[in-house]
Amino acid sequence: MHQAIEIKIPDERVGVLIGKEGEIKKRIEETTGCKIKINSKTGVVTVESGGDAIGFLKAQDVIKAIGHGFNPDIAMKLLEGDFVVLEIIDLTDYVSSPNALQRVKGRIIGKEGKMRKMIEDMVGVNVSVYEKTVAIIGNPDNVSAAREAIMMLIEGAPHSTVQRFLEKKRREIKMSGLDWEQIF
Repeated sequence: MHQAIEIKIPDERVGVLIGKEGEIKKRIEETTGCKIKINSKTGVVTVESGGDAIGFLKAQDVIKAIGHGFNPDIAMKLLEGDFVVLEIIDLTDYVSSPNALQRVKGRIIGKEGKMRKMIEDMVGVNVSVYEKTVAIIGNPDNVSAAREAIMMLIEGAPHSTVQRFLEKKRREIKMSGLDWEQIF
């Protein structure tokens, strides 16, 4: 079955999606079997399925990830295997004023990017804070933990509380990844 979908990305991300000499666009097409058309004037990207439903969904995720500020190499992780997901949190669902939006983004990024880096390092995800959204790439359990930490920050939890939460989650993730033989 042939499907097509349009995805709008910010104008300044169009060049990133295309890549040098079209290499990024070409790589997404080759890996997913989809055809991608980019209108560089409007930022509208049309993705046409090549018949592979999973490839079609993955192509959309990679385009959305690049549109939400991820570097293409990180966005391409979404094409590797079935255990990498993209989650996008729209900050305007939680804060209304532009001032509050800036403050929340600042809390998530932290001083000199420390909070964002901590979330990435503790639970093994990639985080992009871009325009009015926060996007997370990683395996589902880790993305879920990162989302929880980001929601805590949006709701005003102190950084130290979020750090403790992340440390606990990291231990849980490590434990769930161990075989019982390794423990005993």
